[in-house]
Amino acid sequence: MLDTIFRTQADQAGEAKPRTRTEQVMELIRQRIERRMLVPGARLPSVRAMAETSGFSKSTIVEAYDRLAAEGVIRAKAGAGFFVSAPLAPLALCEVEAPEAREIDPVWLLRQFHDEREGLINAGSGTLPQDWLAQESMGKALRGAARQVPLRGQSDLLGYEPMRMLISRRMAEQGVEASPDQILLTDSGTQALDLVCRFLLQPGDTVLLDDPCFFNFTALLRAHRARVVTVPMTPQGPDLVAFAEVVKREKPRLYITNSAMHNPTGATLSASHVHRVLKIAAEADMVIVEDDIFADFEMECSPRYASFDGLERVIRIGSFSKTASTAIRCGHIALRPDWVTPLADLRVVTAYMGNPLGAQLLVTMLTDGTYRHHMETLRRRLARARAKVGARLIGLGLRIWCEPQAGMSLWAQLPDGMDAAALAREAAREQVVLAPGVVFSPSGGWQDYLRINTVHGDDERFFAFLAKACAARKS
Repeated sequence: MLDTIFRTQADQAGEAKPRTRTEQVMELIRQRIERRMLVPGARLPSVRAMAETSGFSKSTIVEAYDRLAAEGVIRAKAGAGFFVSAPLAPLALCEVEAPEAREIDPVWLLRQFHDEREGLINAGSGTLPQDWLAQESMGKALRGAARQVPLRGQSDLLGYEPMRMLISRRMAEQGVEASPDQILLTDSGTQALDLVCRFLLQPGDTVLLDDPCFFNFTALLRAHRARVVTVPMTPQGPDLVAFAEVVKREKPRLYITNSAMHNPTGATLSASHVHRVLKIAAEADMVIVEDDIFADFEMECSPRYASFDGLERVIRIGSFSKTASTAIRCGHIALRPDWVTPLADLRVVTAYMGNPLGAQLLVTMLTDGTYRHHMETLRRRLARARAKVGARLIGLGLRIWCEPQAGMSLWAQLPDGMDAAALAREAAREQVVLAPGVVFSPSGGWQDYLRINTVHGDDERFFAFLAKACAARKS
């Protein structure tokens, strides 16, 4: 197992060609220690085995081991080999410190999206502004829920039953059959994904992501010390040829994706893609995690993996944070019956009893008609915002990758090969937060793309900045 790990790491290091050969070997070992793949006391491969699997010479391996031993990272035992001696460093999710690199780090960008300084334009954000959310109906629901929810919490280990029943009926309208007993409530969509990863992944497991994909998928998998591989995204879904090849070659444990309104591209799955992806997943015994938190933005229901699969090997995740309120923390997981109880046990030991107040608020909003009216209004407003902002972006020379059917974001290519990360650094100095394409790309691609929030980005200061940057590029 260790030989396989070191071979993969050596191949990656060989492609990047950083520093000297000895330093490359030292970096490979440090990375395994930092990612908890090698813990204190673990034995390293022998010099000969390391040379054979990594492709470096024995003398290079000997020098690297000697230098690491001199630093105290590893220690030699006569007649037994080399062993890890360094204590584990605390896990650091944000991998960059230099200011010029921060705009391409997912965790750093997440911090900026929560910055509420006055005058800041969050044109790269993935959320709606406060006054676009269901404030009035939420206030009414809050007054009613306060009289009904017991202060000591809830006793149902799967979560507030009326909420699970409502979610079951709403999922049926989307073609996804799941009984209330197949639904587990969580505090958010992010917690739902985290629980699924805790449940199904071991450190070092391989996970397949779209390229581009929601950048928090990458950040979360970094926390789970998973190995990420990618498949190129098309306007109809993942590239099917590449998908089949990477699944066969890499044997990923999970494929994590958005289906309806893919983040960040806005793409919508075609039915033919759903069928083919499910067939490949079945042949490889791979689980698909379908993050469907944008479902309610759609005017008409598009194809979904869960509706075609029947939750056999698809886990469906949802939330109301994007549509109702970011303050209501209520997500859910729908999955096969035999996985519900062990996943519920995992939620109990990591987050205890959940959030019954948030669930009750949503039940009230979903049953009294206020949420339905809110979404009808919201969809119309977003359609106008997409059309308006999209036309202005095209007028500045940007290209929209695909025309989203719903939602708040556009995936736009900058003109003349402009570097989106460099533009984001310049924008930050003028209190404009941008989301450059490279932060959504585990492979480091899409460097001339931006995800633009058509609500936050509908600001004259944002367009003035963008117009100035595009004009400077042409001059």
